[in-house]
Amino acid sequence: MTTPQKKCDPAVIPAYEEPSVPPLHAGWLVVPVLGLLLLAAHFFRFGDMGLAVAIVAMSGLVFTRFGWARFVCSATLFISSFLWVQTGIDFVQIRMAVGQPWMRLVMIMVGVCAFSLLGAWILTTEKADTRFFKGRSTALSQTAVFALASGGLWLCRVMPKNMTLLLADRFVPGSGAVEIFIIAVYAAWLCGVLLDRRTQRKVRSYAWAFFSFVFFSQLALGLLGFKTFLMTGELHLPVPALIVAGPLFRGSGFFMLILFSVSVLLVGSGWCSHLCYIGAWDDRMSRVHRGRTGRLPAWAPKVRIVLAVVVFAIALGMGVAGVPVVVAVWLAALFGMTGVAVMLFMSRRMKLMVHCSSFCPLGVMSNLLGKISPWRLRFSKDCTKCNACIAVCRYNAITPERLEAGVPAFSCSLCRDCTAVCKHGAAEVRFFGIASPRVTHIFVVLVTSLYAIFLGVARM
Repeated sequence: MTTPQKKCDPAVIPAYEEPSVPPLHAGWLVVPVLGLLLLAAHFFRFGDMGLAVAIVAMSGLVFTRFGWARFVCSATLFISSFLWVQTGIDFVQIRMAVGQPWMRLVMIMVGVCAFSLLGAWILTTEKADTRFFKGRSTALSQTAVFALASGGLWLCRVMPKNMTLLLADRFVPGSGAVEIFIIAVYAAWLCGVLLDRRTQRKVRSYAWAFFSFVFFSQLALGLLGFKTFLMTGELHLPVPALIVAGPLFRGSGFFMLILFSVSVLLVGSGWCSHLCYIGAWDDRMSRVHRGRTGRLPAWAPKVRIVLAVVVFAIALGMGVAGVPVVVAVWLAALFGMTGVAVMLFMSRRMKLMVHCSSFCPLGVMSNLLGKISPWRLRFSKDCTKCNACIAVCRYNAITPERLEAGVPAFSCSLCRDCTAVCKHGAAEVRFFGIASPRVTHIFVVLVTSLYAIFLGVARM
């Protein structure tokens, strides 16, 4: 009699087998640490104190045991070797231009470059792999999140010519690099726990709430007169529907709509469960009371579609009719407060995200655009109809009928709570119909990177 094989968890890549080589001796860590400190000294010499501090902080990652930390430090040292080559060429050209000797300088810069490459190589050895054993199975994904988050935030820092987006730079000019490093480290950690089915449900909810707290704390400070915490120094209503309704009314100002559309194309309707600053409220309200989630009537989700059509049509009509801005603002505020009431009196009682699944017009746009995105949630033939996923779905997207069809309802937000409780791996995130651990990792990398960038720059 053969023993049935256990299905591999699709949400987590199996950890590496225990290596036979001994861990890297701590003494060897001096090389990559000194390589990073030399890089920090270079930036300090040229007056970039913020970047110097960030690199010094990065050198501290070498003393951790996280797999992603060694990849980040190794990649930084490898890239820095190109910087040393370019810097050496520039210095040599200067010395040649003024007729000074330059051969010793060449030897020094070659030595510094080689030292950085040695440090990078040390962190990629098998012994280093043994030493940095924590989170081996997610190390590459966490490294990718660190790179995407820091790269995206850096672009947000340097591209706008007439606006400072990073809050740290607004208070201490040049310190934005430190903020980027802190957010990137947080994002790398978050990616790891979101890829662990034991922690992904709880951590996603709290991380989402933290994002909303940061967003609305800045809004509150702006209302108190600290305009530095506002995006442009002017106040705008934090009503999600205005991302679409606002441009329809004004006939201009499509930046947020474009940002929203690009985000949804990248991660599908995952925007609703990770990036919406209002949706986090609905999530928290639905978790006030423990227990199995409720179910809405079959007609309830259709209300959201009707509301979306009505809200967007009214916004367009008011813009065409030349309705005063103050009237539009009061109507938007009233609509937003109605949504909050739905959270307080319905989501909390039903333990279901009633606002997001049956009220929010922007959620309709997210779900609709999500159909263009290649990301899907599906239930495979391995589903035993145990209904564990129904008990945790707060978007009213999973019912026995939907399980039978293998497809969740239109309101599915790719939160992946169902994948965390499915013991058979039947709930799958798919990309162009493909389901695998790597596909799940790619989705989490993308959504976590966007989350980190939004955390750094999203404000009213």
